[in-house]
Amino acid sequence: MNKTPDFDLATAHKYFSVECFNKAWDLIEKKGRTAEEDEQMLRLSLASTWHWSQREDCNQTNMAIGYWQTSRIYAILAQGDNARRYGKLSLDACQEGQPFFLAYAYEALARAESVAGNDQKMADCLHEARKVAEGIPEPDDKKQLLDDLNTIH
Repeated sequence: MNKTPDFDLATAHKYFSVECFNKAWDLIEKKGRTAEEDEQMLRLSLASTWHWSQREDCNQTNMAIGYWQTSRIYAILAQGDNARRYGKLSLDACQEGQPFFLAYAYEALARAESVAGNDQKMADCLHEARKVAEGIPEPDDKKQLLDDLNTIH
């Protein structure tokens, strides 16, 4: 069996990391998803993150974004433990990163705790996200984050 693919592997990882992320996002935004589309959405997000991890240009911010998306999907699917797990991975990946991504890691954790019914932990994560948001220099980015935080109850 030939172990060398007959295509450029680096190009494939670059393509699928972005393509899977965008297709997962399309499903996140789709109203009235089917159970099959829910499963597809999750598989796409996990595939995107794996393909990112195989890229030579992958960094902690890329991983934080992938973990954040997967956390968001698990929250949509009402799987609080999995949402929390990927939210923590996102937070771990961006501790030294930009405030925008750090705040979104806390947003993921707040959403996970909301789904899990942990109101105090959710409130704590929302507080951390808002505190970090103060350091976001771009007004549109800050507004986007705050708008997303306002959807968590």
